[in-house]
Amino acid sequence: MGRRIGPLLLLCASLLAATALPATPTAAAGTGTGAEDAATARSPRPLDQVIPAPASVREKGRPYTITPRTVIRVYDGQSHDRRGNHGGGASKDVRQVAERLAELLRPATGYRLPVTTSPGRDGIQLRLGGHRTLGSEGYRLDVGERAVKLSAREPAGLFHGVQTLRQVLPAAVEARSEQPGPWRIAGGTITDTPRYAYRGAMLDVARHFFPVGAVKRYIDQLALYKVNTLHLHLSDDQGWRIAVDSWPRLADYGGGSEVGGGPGGYYTKADYREIVRYASARHLTVVPEIDMPGHTNAALASYAELNCDGVAPPRYTGIEVGFSSLCVPLERTYDFVDDVIRELAALTPGPYLHIGGDEAHATSHEDYVTFMRRVQPVVAKYGKKAIGWHQITAAPDRGTVAQYWGYDQTGAEERARVAEAARRGTKLVLSPADRAYLDMKYDKDTPLGLSWAGYVSTRRSYDWDPGGYLEGVPERAVLGVEAPLWSETIATSAQLEYLAFPRLPGVAELGWSPAATHDWDGYRERLAQQGPRWELMGVNYYRSPQVPWPR
Repeated sequence: MGRRIGPLLLLCASLLAATALPATPTAAAGTGTGAEDAATARSPRPLDQVIPAPASVREKGRPYTITPRTVIRVYDGQSHDRRGNHGGGASKDVRQVAERLAELLRPATGYRLPVTTSPGRDGIQLRLGGHRTLGSEGYRLDVGERAVKLSAREPAGLFHGVQTLRQVLPAAVEARSEQPGPWRIAGGTITDTPRYAYRGAMLDVARHFFPVGAVKRYIDQLALYKVNTLHLHLSDDQGWRIAVDSWPRLADYGGGSEVGGGPGGYYTKADYREIVRYASARHLTVVPEIDMPGHTNAALASYAELNCDGVAPPRYTGIEVGFSSLCVPLERTYDFVDDVIRELAALTPGPYLHIGGDEAHATSHEDYVTFMRRVQPVVAKYGKKAIGWHQITAAPDRGTVAQYWGYDQTGAEERARVAEAARRGTKLVLSPADRAYLDMKYDKDTPLGLSWAGYVSTRRSYDWDPGGYLEGVPERAVLGVEAPLWSETIATSAQLEYLAFPRLPGVAELGWSPAATHDWDGYRERLAQQGPRWELMGVNYYRSPQVPWPR
């Protein structure tokens, strides 16, 4: 994770987080988006002008137009009529995707767009079944003058296909009130599968607490770009954000602080289940993180018995790192770890549980290795796979995933250790701080964010290849990419969005799109077209001078 921060930045960080950014001017909900949509109305948006870039696009034939008579037909590939047409029996998952599409389209079009299981040759058709080559997340979109046919092997593929369909429509489709249209989709075929299985974004809710509604808002934004993992950083020195029944003071006391001295907060188990449910409905897996053995002051302040000297430190509201540690020789520490992992694993249906492991400067190397060798089996005991920041490669268990957050100044020895672990079978999630960290400033004038890893412009966040990023790491070892957003300087959704957009879509594209599609000049043009869409969605994005935004 890496927080190399000077002590004088605390005041600056707390002031920035407490001060709302001037919102990016947004289009009124009842208006279109000017010339951009007018041009689209005359000529449909090309099928390849979406983010992430599709694996294969073939434009052919006449466009399809959504009209007041359009219906959305759902099939699950299990039932057929006498002529061999799919019909009836649509699964709950397929219908849920179809209903979500209808909910998106109805306000702007003003059309009824009923969802039906009745067979037919027209309308927008969602079909589940077959397509083994598409895997669990791929899809095929066929657009003709009479029908739009979206098919996939799994519901996740249909959902991702809907996000593409959403982007090939005019940006005005995002409006929540009726727009003039027309609603045309270019004719042709998209066949699309992801490059990497893991495409994540991390939100630090420990340094500043983000309520459930703010997390849901971010989930919706992530889903548009086919991100499939939400990593929640639930504990740190500044706060503990998840209720644990067996250790109640973690949330009741440890949750009552944050950077700058704010009130903090925490998620009840019901809150956390709601986040998991909401994410799952949008085909995102939640990965919870309890950072340890360092970054643990909130826990140590909550329970004196977790400290080697039996004395609880005061709660912490600064932004320094590396000063706290669980007491590795103390057996009570492992009772604590077991209880927390057991309760969190029971709440989390996804396969992963993140155990941190970074910046444990107050823990000796010997103690660090001892701790990690005891804790990783606990994660496995409760049916989860462990993820840790890349320092965990000092003692990785079989199956543990390492998340690399190093950058250009990371030492050769550290990089070599990560590469050696990868060659021995440890899978990597790549989050290089000077490329993928969304909390880095864009430039010296950025009002939010930090700069310990340098400035990360929109181009820099996109212009790298995960497959060849780390020397000595075979591409087969790369599980995927993740864009972390640490919250020392942010406390609101508007501030979050200012740092995440427009960089997040670039990292999402690196995770999804084939390496052959990687091209900054083409990408910046596609990115510019997202601007009017974000305005209608109310996203407070940074108008990077590197992107030719519509005027």
